[in-house]
Amino acid sequence: MQNFIFENPTRILFGKGQIKRIGTEARRYGTKVLLVCGSGSIKRNGVYNQVMASLGEAGIAVVDFPGARSNPVLSHVRMGIDLARQEGTDVVLAVGGGSVIDTAKAIAAGVPAECDVWDFFLRKSAIKRALPILTVVTVSASASEMNPAAVITNEDGARKYSIRDMAVQPKVSVLDPTVLFSLDKAYSAYSAVDIIAHMLEGYFTNTATASDLQDGMVEALMHSVMESTGTILREPENYEARATLMWSAVLGFNGLTTAGMGIVGFPMHMVEHALSALYDIAHGAGLSIVMPAWMTWAARRNPARFARLARRVFHVEATDDAEAAREGIESLRKWFVAIGSPVTLAEGKIPEGGIDAIAENAFALAQVWGLKEYSKEVITEILSMCR
Repeated sequence: MQNFIFENPTRILFGKGQIKRIGTEARRYGTKVLLVCGSGSIKRNGVYNQVMASLGEAGIAVVDFPGARSNPVLSHVRMGIDLARQEGTDVVLAVGGGSVIDTAKAIAAGVPAECDVWDFFLRKSAIKRALPILTVVTVSASASEMNPAAVITNEDGARKYSIRDMAVQPKVSVLDPTVLFSLDKAYSAYSAVDIIAHMLEGYFTNTATASDLQDGMVEALMHSVMESTGTILREPENYEARATLMWSAVLGFNGLTTAGMGIVGFPMHMVEHALSALYDIAHGAGLSIVMPAWMTWAARRNPARFARLARRVFHVEATDDAEAAREGIESLRKWFVAIGSPVTLAEGKIPEGGIDAIAENAFALAQVWGLKEYSKEVITEILSMCR
């Protein structure tokens, strides 16, 4: 395990009925919030009314900014920045899942900025400060509620890029598992895929020597995610299963599992970002297509690492590392199929003829992220395994 500094300042309010505290929490940071949300599900499931009641009791003025979409876009972020400036909001409150929270983070960074917000994503400018961000989580997958990252797509050129800066780490996040009861089976499955992908990126790409503690943490979390997802698909209102998945999402991508593990890359996300930038597929669905293909490609280079996961998580008994790795990857692919997540480009309604454009898009992102190993040819090879 390498030297590290771990800091996660987000205050978490977890459990039933915690939404009623969001007004008091927001009051610590300002008096007028920009409420960022999606297409209207929070009004249908009652979350919006709970949030508004709490904010009203705390004397917080609210400016609504709906319309955040899956795979959030830059044009919408810029609209939010303009609105926040015009209205003089001093807090940004995201009520939704990762896409809503990422939209809120980009807005919060853009409001006080002298440059265009996209410069942060291009690494042309550093974020100096941001409006305080609070979240009420309605979809658990990205862990954006407890990490400093955000992903936005620029429609001009279909570029899906990210920022990572402590300035946009949420101050407070409310996690009430009962809110997830209304989440449909498809997005419950996609959420689980995303959670697993976040953990496995660090597990497979870290530059440290193996740590039984950190590796074991990922393996245990992966067990919990798979088990709780199975329960959720059978019993959507099972509180313990929803709570387990909600907390696993946070633990898997808030920096805890990668502490001491050196530099971590995100090649699976790099390829998927190109998929969803060009075809607007759900992020988790794109990852279930890319993940087995990337793992198959990467396992050739380090079969022992993939064999460990296969033996610890999927109880593979093969003694040969290459065979164990293969069986483990196949077990994961079959699990994706079992929960209803796509595993081929065709199942994701992505034309095979689009591989070249996807590879070109992903290669551009690989250069921004410093993933030098991933030439266009390598990415094309990985995508070809997604057929």
